[in-house]
Amino acid sequence: MRRQERRQRGFELGVLLLLGEILNVGYDAIPPVTLVTIVGQALLYIGVIDVPWDKWDVCISGKKVLYNGDYKTLFLSTIEHADDMHLYYNMISYMIKGRTLEYKYGSANFAILLALLSFLTPAIYVALAYVSAVYFHQKYAMSSCAIGFSGVIFALKLLTTLENPSGYTYVQGFQVPVKYAAWAELMAIHMLVPNASFMGHLAGILAGLLYYKTPLRPVVDYLISNFTGNPIRHGGNAYSSSTGYVDEDGYYYGRSNYSYGRNTYGWRRY
Repeated sequence: MRRQERRQRGFELGVLLLLGEILNVGYDAIPPVTLVTIVGQALLYIGVIDVPWDKWDVCISGKKVLYNGDYKTLFLSTIEHADDMHLYYNMISYMIKGRTLEYKYGSANFAILLALLSFLTPAIYVALAYVSAVYFHQKYAMSSCAIGFSGVIFALKLLTTLENPSGYTYVQGFQVPVKYAAWAELMAIHMLVPNASFMGHLAGILAGLLYYKTPLRPVVDYLISNFTGNPIRHGGNAYSSSTGYVDEDGYYYGRSNYSYGRNTYGWRRY
């Protein structure tokens, strides 16, 4: 019955808004991996891509992974969304970060790194749930179940700020240094959206830190570069492309000088 409901969703408001944003910017102004990721998750949500599971069957929790051995949730929980507006806000936010980093790293490199972060984020989520339950006596943490891409988006957000940490940005109307933007956004969403998955968003930030700030980065970069034949270059200022300009905060300015806002949406979703 649930799978039948997925197939009957059609083009809900959030899906239509997302389609409008893509057309407004121009699909040719979105690099291929970012575009395919967005379109793929939208098609999955509306049921065009038929899968043998329901979205809540693959939500991730510490209990499901560690006690029940439900390891598929480590891979599937990030690509499902609770409703159409959850999908919309996540994909709009991802579009900013995805274009920035894909233009910078190259499409093949970005695709592999995105896959890595999409696995690290839910794995760290499970670790956080275990630590919260065992050491901080938050028993609900092991049962808290989350779906959505925003944990990965937080990882990408952290990478964009670490690549260009200078300057200031605004989070919920407050000016903060760019290098602290991901942390400020984490706290803002936690306070303003009580149902947001704090552990999921924190897991994304920690996944980004694990890659960027530990010896894992040179190892990962070396393996990726050997596989794709293109080095990953870090640091530097804003990136210019033939289709437009991406500034240090991840905003894209193309043919229509169009820019996106930030994602502040969540509801036990990440």
